[in-house]
Amino acid sequence: MTDLPSRFAAVRRHSTALAEPLSAEDCCAQSMPDASPVKWHLAHTTWFFETFVLEPNESGFRPFHPAFRVLFNSYYNGVGAKHPRPQRGLLTRPALVEVLAYRADVDERMRALLAQQGGNAALQTLVELGLQHEQQHQELLLTDVLHLLSCNPTAPAYRNAPPAAKALAAPPALGWVECAGGLVDVGHAGAGFCFDNELPRHTSYLAPYALGERLVNQGEFAAFVADGGYARPELWLAEGWDWLAAQHITHPLYWRAAEEGGWNRFGLHGEQPLMPHAPVAHLSYFEADAYARWAGARLPTEAEWEAAAAALAPALLAQAGAPRPRIEPQAIAGGGLRERFGEVWQWTQSSYAPYPGFRAAQGAVGEYNGKFMVNQYVLRGSSCATPPGHARHSYRNFFPTTARWQFSGLRLAQDR
Repeated sequence: MTDLPSRFAAVRRHSTALAEPLSAEDCCAQSMPDASPVKWHLAHTTWFFETFVLEPNESGFRPFHPAFRVLFNSYYNGVGAKHPRPQRGLLTRPALVEVLAYRADVDERMRALLAQQGGNAALQTLVELGLQHEQQHQELLLTDVLHLLSCNPTAPAYRNAPPAAKALAAPPALGWVECAGGLVDVGHAGAGFCFDNELPRHTSYLAPYALGERLVNQGEFAAFVADGGYARPELWLAEGWDWLAAQHITHPLYWRAAEEGGWNRFGLHGEQPLMPHAPVAHLSYFEADAYARWAGARLPTEAEWEAAAAALAPALLAQAGAPRPRIEPQAIAGGGLRERFGEVWQWTQSSYAPYPGFRAAQGAVGEYNGKFMVNQYVLRGSSCATPPGHARHSYRNFFPTTARWQFSGLRLAQDR
């Protein structure tokens, strides 16, 4: 087990490393209200440690800059005023160099605090929450950069593509993993970190079901598009159909018509041809649900997904959650329930709601998850942008039905 000071340093280094391929101009821009500038992510994750850890625990605390308390607050109403989220891209000041100095200052003060109070269990718990929070922003940083670069007509790459992986010989037919159902335990169990929304662990009943042994891939989704999937109202929820019409949506986000026919896809490696065997990504809940209906299936519930993942042997689960050094989803060969982690987040049909007996923590930190438990759906697994060590089978990601700038895809389910 890595000691907390070393883990703190590693997580903080990873955030700045993600920004290294970018210019200062890249780091300041905001491409839409749902996305944030890289500079803001770097500052906000630092603000978390300064506000929630240093302020109540550091002797003689003084903020790095008093204005940062408002500028880099995200949604913590208990802390005070916030700069409007859609206007984060207007913050040309402080400059990126000052934000990096802010990070360095807070990092040094955090190192001193951890050296002084390393045995403080409450402090350790709060610091771990801050590190997990920063890892969430590391993934958001990449997905927000992807959206930003997609708005540039020169189609710039965040990072040059590695040599093409050897393609699978033939598109694998979708097989099914049969699940008996019955009474299952859902929620975080045992040692290790979890967010409050993964608790309390509780029992659910599942009817017999089956899950697709792999994720829906780009080739299969292209067949849905070619079959007029975006023009067939019988496949869509009413709100989804209205959303399509209002936004003039006819294909997944980042898909672009290729000059020679077919589709290209814009990603963190720039514009590339579709990879038919790789998992499809950047789908909204509405698109995932419509595809499932077209395929004669449905989306799984989050309890079904977790029960199937938790049934794996611990060694296989650890192997599945191991980090992969890439930033695009790819197909994973083999049998059984694969592509569970590290490719794309998987939409479920479960509304994001509290588990039975859920209680939010006291104070501003209690605003972390509980107040968002309305009008959103749960995604499970993790994506190629999820940082190392951040995935687990009880993790509950959540987004509104129209969100598709994340690495979000789907796994099919069927009743048995």
